[in-house]
Amino acid sequence: MPFSPYAPYPGTDVFFQRLVDLYAEMDSQYEKTAAAYGFDCRGCEENCCQTRFYHHTHIETAYFLNGFFRLDTGSQKEALERAGLVASAQNSHRPGSDRLMCPVNKDGWCLLYPYRPMICRLHGIAHELHAPGKPKTYGPGCAEFDRIRGDKAYVPFDRTPFYVRMAALEKEFKAQTGLFSKLRQTIAEMLVDAERLFTREHAE
Repeated sequence: MPFSPYAPYPGTDVFFQRLVDLYAEMDSQYEKTAAAYGFDCRGCEENCCQTRFYHHTHIETAYFLNGFFRLDTGSQKEALERAGLVASAQNSHRPGSDRLMCPVNKDGWCLLYPYRPMICRLHGIAHELHAPGKPKTYGPGCAEFDRIRGDKAYVPFDRTPFYVRMAALEKEFKAQTGLFSKLRQTIAEMLVDAERLFTREHAE
């Protein structure tokens, strides 16, 4: 079994399958809505893989790293080197550091596309959210989406059910693993932290 910082915790495979099922529903709804606009982000010059996204769940981090440590050694090494450079630039607030390519993107392709987190799947098209006790809010799409959409009417895409189900799954996962710390990490930071743990484990 490949190394993962979450490997010592039992029952993760069951949670992973539930996460995969949730991801499949996200992808299906996203694709239907995008198709209604005639939107396809393949070949987009803006490339959302350069967006500085933060990820907040242990279960998604665990699943992503599970995929990462299944890559061949060479791909892992290259991605970790890129992750170190990206994390260093972003944490130093260097000019342009908010538009750096994700370290698991190679030659325009995501090496971990099936394992990519929720925001990577949902970003791009106009959407809505229904927070309890608050008015409905709307979020925009990316610049390329707005260009393609033009004056087409908004096609409802509600992220709320996905957020609610992800929060419930995360709550169960944290109870199972005993991991209750808050997370706010980029993909680069996830990989840098995982490399530290991997190095420490193999040095003992």
